[in-house]
Amino acid sequence: MSKHAKLLSWLLLLLTTLIFQFSTADVGTSSYYNPPYLPTACNGNDPTQFPANNFFAAAGDAIWDNGASCGRQYLVRCLSSALRGACTNETIQIVIVDHASMAVTKPVRGGTTMALSTTAYRAIANIAAKQINIEYAEV
Repeated sequence: MSKHAKLLSWLLLLLTTLIFQFSTADVGTSSYYNPPYLPTACNGNDPTQFPANNFFAAAGDAIWDNGASCGRQYLVRCLSSALRGACTNETIQIVIVDHASMAVTKPVRGGTTMALSTTAYRAIANIAAKQINIEYAEV
């Protein structure tokens, strides 16, 4: 390999490293669930657990962690959906208030990483998309 080719390789690697930052976020799926929101798995129906902006979720089995996820907060962003153009490119912060499989109101799609409140879901995706792919990171 010539000196110019080696230099170009190193410059390209440096540029790629500077442009693309490595993420510590996880990737999963999300759906939503509708009111009434009557959490049973975390703090019962304690209204103080709900944030004022209504950005909360019920944890799916993947993040439930035997109840340790109660109260955890996550940054959540829609990555993609089967419904074209469903993602809003917004990132929101949610708090876990229930376990999706134990929720009084079941998620629209089961087996997702988290079921967002309809308010939270609408902030990151079109509600017509019943399931979305998400990126999430604990705060």
